[in-house]
Amino acid sequence: MTMTRREMCLLLPAAALSGAAAPVAVAGEQDNSLPSCGYSFEKLPVKTAPSGVQTREAIKGKLATGESIETHATTLPPGAMPHPPHHHVHSEMFLMREGTLELTVNGKSYRLEPGGVGFVRSNEEHGVKNVGTTPANYFVVEMGPGAS
Repeated sequence: MTMTRREMCLLLPAAALSGAAAPVAVAGEQDNSLPSCGYSFEKLPVKTAPSGVQTREAIKGKLATGESIETHATTLPPGAMPHPPHHHVHSEMFLMREGTLELTVNGKSYRLEPGGVGFVRSNEEHGVKNVGTTPANYFVVEMGPGAS
């Protein structure tokens, strides 16, 4: 039986899915990965820096697929920065809850307001600052090497 190129292309997604499903199932059986769980914001331990910046660590560890992940909530007073601009190997995502945050990546600024999302890929210089008149509340999700 001969196959046309079109018929072969139609089979590629099925072949890719059948090979990808097995490693994920095996990875899910690992004992050292983070368990499924829920976290109440009010019950997360609060750390307050002298500058008034508050952080609440929620998740820190490895996913069943092997990636490192760390998630925390930050409350940033008006005009404050959590730290100077920097860069690192892991990527970061900023998820805005309240207030106004300015995310600067490699010199380009992005305004993030409630519901906004910012993303910084590996090794790009970045920093955040509360440019509003009220506290900025946001979540940070770090993923990749060095995130945990």
